[in-house]
Amino acid sequence: MSDTPESIDKLIGLMARLPGLGPRSARRAVLHLVKKRGQLLAPLAEAMQEVADTARECINCGNVGTSEICSICASEKRATGELCVVEDVADLWAMERTRAFKGRYHVLGGTLSALDAIGPDELRIPRLLDRLGAEQITEVILALNATVDGQTTAHYLADAMEDRGVAVTSLAQGVPIGGELDYLDDGTIGAALRARRALG
Repeated sequence: MSDTPESIDKLIGLMARLPGLGPRSARRAVLHLVKKRGQLLAPLAEAMQEVADTARECINCGNVGTSEICSICASEKRATGELCVVEDVADLWAMERTRAFKGRYHVLGGTLSALDAIGPDELRIPRLLDRLGAEQITEVILALNATVDGQTTAHYLADAMEDRGVAVTSLAQGVPIGGELDYLDDGTIGAALRARRALG
């Protein structure tokens, strides 16, 4: 039986469920927070409560913000006719860090996977196809991770948009096979975006 107070055990258990943290890392993080509770724990708890109260998923693109329509979708300056399709919000944020893309985004929420029974309707693919005409999209940039599922999804999307009157391109050089956008440096992502190529 643990000698740790129940509230701290509960916090460790919750922290251990975060990506990149296991039970030991979570325990170390919680001990550090408890030791620095005035400087870290209280402000962290306040910030987390604020995010819990205000965070929203954009109903248009799937980005995370504080309103139903995110600032990127709401900006007329971003209505360039270019739509960058990414797997998740972390990839969108990685693209934004480069400041190389001036259009809008679409977050799929994952990739197609027969093994996990994830088909087009489990992702935001129908919404993506609806946006093409509604937002007068001229180019769709598939910025999907260079994994088997990512490339399968890219080919499915290219086929689905074949007769929609849009150019379909994908990121080019610099993105290694199996690489994930969120782990690449800004320069590599920017170069891959600038050197994108047509699919098909």
